[in-house]
Amino acid sequence: MGIRIVIADDQAMVRVGLRMVVDSEEGMEVVGEASDGHEALAVVRRTRPDIVLMDISMPRMDGLAAAKQIFEEPAPPKVVMLTTFDTDENLYAALRAGTSGFLLKVSPPEQLVEAIRVVHAGDALLDPAVTSRVIASFAGRHDPAPPPQLADLTPRELEVLRLLARGLTNAEIARELFVGEATVKTHVARVLMKLRLRDRAQAVVFAYESGVVRPGAAIG
Repeated sequence: MGIRIVIADDQAMVRVGLRMVVDSEEGMEVVGEASDGHEALAVVRRTRPDIVLMDISMPRMDGLAAAKQIFEEPAPPKVVMLTTFDTDENLYAALRAGTSGFLLKVSPPEQLVEAIRVVHAGDALLDPAVTSRVIASFAGRHDPAPPPQLADLTPRELEVLRLLARGLTNAEIARELFVGEATVKTHVARVLMKLRLRDRAQAVVFAYESGVVRPGAAIG
């Protein structure tokens, strides 16, 4: 079984371009398209994809509202937000809602393909060109009090959370900590479980909002 993908964008030419990139890649298949959030929700229910590439700005129902409803479905797919803007408050809201990240529409085809593979593998798609500004800007509006669940993390797990917040992959964290990748995967899983987070993207938001990482810290 390949990676099953739904494309949701109100611009037909954008959908055509995305489909051409995806369908030309072995192991990937576009199983449905939608031109607004309502259609996206219906297509997801009908096709049960692995990933939805979702335009954040669409008529009738935008991508953020559609993503929130999709996440209420049984065994929901991963959602990657597509945007033409590199600073958008909705992107921060999208990360908080549980999307796996976002990608600029001007990104080259190879970056789109890599993004799909990264998200399908369970990692968050946190484009350093966008993420550091978006999260630091909106998460840094208050002086947060550390949430009580942080006390449940071991010192090593807290260190892993900080590295996650910088956008590092498991392999990069492993090199940083001089441990094996399997060990990192275990730490990441325990961090998500203890903090009751869906995925790495939510872990990044949590790290900023809780003050584990301060606004202005580098990502990537």
